[in-house]
Amino acid sequence: MYNPTVARLTYRALLGRRRAAILFVLPGLLLLIAAAVRGFNGADDQIAADVLGGFALATMVPLIGVIAGTGAIGPEIDDGSIVYLLAKPVKRPTIIFTKLIVAIAVTMVFSAVPTFLAGMILNGNGQQVAVAYTVAALVASIAYSALFLLLGTVSRHAVVIGLVYALVWEALFGSLIEGAKTLSVQQWALAVAERVTGDGLVASDVGLPAAVALLTGVTVAATWYAGQKLRTLTLAGDE
Repeated sequence: MYNPTVARLTYRALLGRRRAAILFVLPGLLLLIAAAVRGFNGADDQIAADVLGGFALATMVPLIGVIAGTGAIGPEIDDGSIVYLLAKPVKRPTIIFTKLIVAIAVTMVFSAVPTFLAGMILNGNGQQVAVAYTVAALVASIAYSALFLLLGTVSRHAVVIGLVYALVWEALFGSLIEGAKTLSVQQWALAVAERVTGDGLVASDVGLPAAVALLTGVTVAATWYAGQKLRTLTLAGDE
């Protein structure tokens, strides 16, 4: 199911000079914020949880997911180069699965790693806050990558739609509006983080069993549907 050649080409596209520069901006900003907060307030568990929850998980992770998920396939569809890849003797599900793995890896590296480092800066992992939000970033990376990879296959405006989703739904509605919280990847990931801390510093409006089921279901469904859309693109190219 995993094709090294497809993976190498996808990594090259995602980590090119322009995209790599964008990917480093948000993690760098998070680390700067963490250092400034620690300098002004000292080590505080609640403040650490607020920073990691409010910026890292609610904003940084979904935005990096947008860049990696849509960038794994969207540009190839836009410029037509996907036709050359589809002409190769590689199964369509293999292409989608490989690109998903690459998108997940990139999202995890550029979101989970800086989240852990920021947590260590903020309070030295007091009350397991750094570990909890790192785990949340890891599981959220999987779902976001699948969602935005699907978005890249179905729309030429995937980046714009993804940014609206990340900034409006996840960062705003998913944090503030009760009904929207249960349909938020952020809240599902927070349920996992809540289990790690277990002391009230991290709270989710979704129970852990439901969160795990939703994270798994969304990832599988988005990956499957992306594969179906890729088959449609193949037929369109043949015609």
